[in-house]
Amino acid sequence: MFLKELDLGVDYAAMGLKTPDRKPSFQGLILKNYDEYCADRRRPAVLVLPGGGYAFTSEREATPVALEFASAGMSVFILHYSVAPDVYFPTELVQAYAAIRTIRQNAAEWNIDPNQIYVCGFSAGGHLAASTGVFWNRDWVHALGFPGEEHKPNGLILSYPVITGGEFAHRGSFESLLGERYSEELVELNSLEKQVSKDTPRCFVWHTDEDNGVPVQNSLLFASALAAEGVPVELHIYPHGGHGLSLANELMCDRHGIYPKVQSWIGFAKEWIKGR
Repeated sequence: MFLKELDLGVDYAAMGLKTPDRKPSFQGLILKNYDEYCADRRRPAVLVLPGGGYAFTSEREATPVALEFASAGMSVFILHYSVAPDVYFPTELVQAYAAIRTIRQNAAEWNIDPNQIYVCGFSAGGHLAASTGVFWNRDWVHALGFPGEEHKPNGLILSYPVITGGEFAHRGSFESLLGERYSEELVELNSLEKQVSKDTPRCFVWHTDEDNGVPVQNSLLFASALAAEGVPVELHIYPHGGHGLSLANELMCDRHGIYPKVQSWIGFAKEWIKGR
């Protein structure tokens, strides 16, 4: 296993976007193969996108989550993408697509299965993760320099995701995401339950019913849209727990944020990746 600081290789000017004042952080926790016990293994990869309302990226939803997936034999990448007030949509989406493309382009060297690249996002990071799944084949994404399917995720893991700009919106996330470009048209575009198609990758979604930050209806709306398009979805709704629980264990939370039942989501997600 080795930790590697990676370059996204994004030419913002060529895309007509403002270059972020702060460079996004992209790190890989890449598992090595050894002749002794895992020669020629091709592993799944998980790109972790922390939440933070598009105003910051939470450390609670970054390295601790990455270590959980690594413990299951997966290589893991963490993207601390650009947030307000630095730059606005679609800069963070470009960074996520560049990260997926970088992982796939280096799959052979990093012992990764290029057909098992998953994106795991939390809260606003869940919105970004879901965006990679619904927009990957749009003409405007291709025009930004992402033709073909190199940037397409093979599956999405969405943890208490921001999804809708409608009645159950987490309005602050949309305001930070769009900034000075805020308009009803862009809110509609980023209401992701309306952007699902048959080409959206399979999804694993979880939420808590008591979430008073991002209402559970966000996950329900997205799961319903996936089902309507025939996209496979595994949905878990836990009855108790607030917003931003991450792993919901002693490592991440004080005694008010420890929910043994909610802790089961990470095990379910690992099994989902393995197709079990």
